[in-house]
Amino acid sequence: QVQLAESGGGLVQPGGSLRLSCTASSHTFNSNVMGWFRQTPGKEREFVAASRRRGTNQDTSYGDSVRGRFTISRDNTKKTVYLQMNALNPEDTAVYYCVFKGGSIISSSMWTPATYDVWGQGTQVTVSS
Repeated sequence: QVQLAESGGGLVQPGGSLRLSCTASSHTFNSNVMGWFRQTPGKEREFVAASRRRGTNQDTSYGDSVRGRFTISRDNTKKTVYLQMNALNPEDTAVYYCVFKGGSIISSSMWTPATYDVWGQGTQVTVSS
């Protein structure tokens, strides 16, 4: 059973930056997707970003509200994905969840919460002055 360990959340001022990390416990999936969703009270989970690995190929996808400000990257040797968040604003305040899916999926599936069968516990990100 793959487990995810998240870190890096916290309080930051508007315009500031944070980096989230998520490490997957032992797995043998050469193809997999790791990414992030976020959620605020009373709202549905929102797709933030995902990194898809298919053998030696990799690609990424971003939600519209974060594209150009957030960058997702991964270190396959460490089974870790990172989310660099820049130019943060109060609307980015949420609980951020790391997600994992073993195997290969189509691009559009990256945006759908139901695609992922492993979720982290979540880490709070608060953007406030």
